Amino acid sequence: MNTTGADVVGSTGGAPPVDWDLAVSTARRLVRPGPVVTREVAGHTVERLREVTADAEAHVRRLTGLGMGLPLLPGDVVDREQWVQAAADSIAALTTNALPSRPSRVVGGVLAGTAGVQAGMVLAYLSSRVLGQYDPFGGDGGRLLLVAPNIVAAHQALDVPPEDFRMWVCLHECTHRLQFTAVPWLRSYFQEQVADFLSGLDENANSAVARLPELLRRARTKPDPTTSGGPLGLMEALQAPEQRAVFDRLIAISTLLEGHADHVMDAVGPMVVPTVAMIRERFTVRRRGGGLLDRVLRNLLGVDAKMKQYAVGAKFTSHVIGEVGMDRFNTIWTSPDTLPLRSELSDPPAWIRRVT
Repeated sequence: MNTTGADVVGSTGGAPPVDWDLAVSTARRLVRPGPVVTREVAGHTVERLREVTADAEAHVRRLTGLGMGLPLLPGDVVDREQWVQAAADSIAALTTNALPSRPSRVVGGVLAGTAGVQAGMVLAYLSSRVLGQYDPFGGDGGRLLLVAPNIVAAHQALDVPPEDFRMWVCLHECTHRLQFTAVPWLRSYFQEQVADFLSGLDENANSAVARLPELLRRARTKPDPTTSGGPLGLMEALQAPEQRAVFDRLIAISTLLEGHADHVMDAVGPMVVPTVAMIRERFTVRRRGGGLLDRVLRNLLGVDAKMKQYAVGAKFTSHVIGEVGMDRFNTIWTSPDTLPLRSELSDPPAWIRRVT
């Protein structure tokens, strides 16, 4: 899919909720330059990243047993501006006809432009942090993106061997690609959950405004133990029960996918990445680091919440595999009903009792 902002509309007659063309142009003006390397180093990095993805996925398949027989494909190596375009196209495709429509073409155009500028600022910030990602909604059947300048900058900052670091990153992203290519129903299920969540935003916003005084009183007296902290917790507290159920499903599936990929990269790592222990240790420290402004932005954008997802999902995956083995763990990919509930992510034995 190559969807631009002009294609993203709400209901008939409304203006696009987000001007993605404006978002991309804004991000491109704000994107920071990557690390300075020679032409030879840049060319070698691009070539090796393309080659190593197929090798990485072969290792992941042998460990997980998923996707055996599927073709082994290279990755798409991109720079920061190309990642911005790909990310905007993917979000536009994912949210087409799902975001609430605007009240009129004129007013909606202004709001879409404002949202486009804000989205562009977020994309610009993330463009220097994302090492790679698998986009199940990009291209004809998904696209694995590797952001070369960020991978180079990271291995330089961590002072780790570049070849080992490239393989380590590709193990994670290839696991994501395998999750969606080896589990045919996962792509449409994820898209449906996002659409259900977004389609209820207008109704939920009205309900949240009405309930805000009560929620503030409750927060001062006794915090809700069922919600997370920070911006994520505020979002949960403002949700109506129906919206909260959809949100829980989205959190559960994304936590599983991220944690499963983290588990796999560390399980395969010792066999193919000699310095995996050093890379993991230094990368974990790097995830927690950054200046004050960087930490504030990470919190506002939910990046820190995503880091917690990696830890929770990896712990769940490791526990289940340790108890029942990889073959029975793979029961998780049978259908939406066998995915873990959000409550089960912190209670793996509950999932084992329910499913296996």
